[in-house]
Amino acid sequence: MTAVTLVECLLVLFYPDPARSDEIAVEGLNVVISSEGRNLLFCCCLLPVVSPQQSDIPHTSVFRNIPFMLETTSLLKATLATAFDHALASLETLDTTPVAATVDLQTLRSRLAKVLGNDGISPQDVIEELVKDVRGGIVGSAGGRFFGWVIGGTLPAALAADWLASAWDQNAGLYATAPAAAVVEEVAGNWLKDLLGLPAHASFAFVTGSQMAHATCLASARHAVLERAGWNVETDGLCGAPPIRILSNGHRHGSIERAIRLLGLGISHIVDLDTDSANRIRPGALEHALHRDSASPTILILQAGDISTGAFDDFQALIPVAHTANAWVHVDGAFGLWAAASPRYRHLLRGVEQADSWATDGHKWLNVPYDCAYAFVAHAQAHRDSMSHRAV
Repeated sequence: MTAVTLVECLLVLFYPDPARSDEIAVEGLNVVISSEGRNLLFCCCLLPVVSPQQSDIPHTSVFRNIPFMLETTSLLKATLATAFDHALASLETLDTTPVAATVDLQTLRSRLAKVLGNDGISPQDVIEELVKDVRGGIVGSAGGRFFGWVIGGTLPAALAADWLASAWDQNAGLYATAPAAAVVEEVAGNWLKDLLGLPAHASFAFVTGSQMAHATCLASARHAVLERAGWNVETDGLCGAPPIRILSNGHRHGSIERAIRLLGLGISHIVDLDTDSANRIRPGALEHALHRDSASPTILILQAGDISTGAFDDFQALIPVAHTANAWVHVDGAFGLWAAASPRYRHLLRGVEQADSWATDGHKWLNVPYDCAYAFVAHAQAHRDSMSHRAV
């Protein structure tokens, strides 16, 4: 047999006799099929396989799988090429195709809600049918003519890296399962802290959106303020815990209230503070609220570029007041924390680095694919205690 190149393939070998140990000659390697089990998952990437000497190797049936593997590789390439062609066509026509959807809800449902059959179809047909069925239902939010909400397009490098992430298919929850992904996250998190002017010692988390960034940061806040009150919420729960008071601007984003509900803090414990004509919390209103109930564990939520009003709270004035009362300060910077990267607008964030936690999106100003956001916590131990997982 002549040498062939196997690209990104999985070869499953089955040996009927679990007691035997066979060896296959591979260019530059000797691969041993261990007697520990009946199956071997052999991962190859650009690996030239050389014909073995028939007299030296007991089992050569492995090479009968090569045509199947080549067929699988060809199918994979064709499927990815089909997806690439459709993706490129979509991107290249963003400036000329309608920005809004051109078909209604019922049309999309009638196209997509097919009966789930027992027989599969080719992967290329899956892609072709998907593209056909969603036609007219793709909003042109990745283009320059979309002005709804705060949705950014995607930079070429970010899009290409996102494709690679899907191809590599890493389980990035642990270093052991995804070493490179873990280090990429570590480096990117440190870059983000530097870019946003946040403390170098702050911990961070990559999450799907500011919704989960708020939940992560407020879970850390919940842990910290209750710990100061002598309560361990991670072991004892919230039943019987001192109630946590949340001070906030009345124009907060709905994701904050949902995070408060998810964490069991209760929206009835939110206290709306008076604001000025620019929708910023008045320092006097904060001082009054803190003095009125100085014993309650307290979280203060500030705005960095409110998504509806554009308001930036006066961080230099408010954060020291809150810290004097032992309150945790969380900043909703989903939209405006990126002003830190602009010399022209950086002044709007003076003092924001004094806060205890920050949430911001990557899929807005950073122009990376949806979904992507970040949670930063100044007190790494509170972050770890509230969110860490240890396998037993």
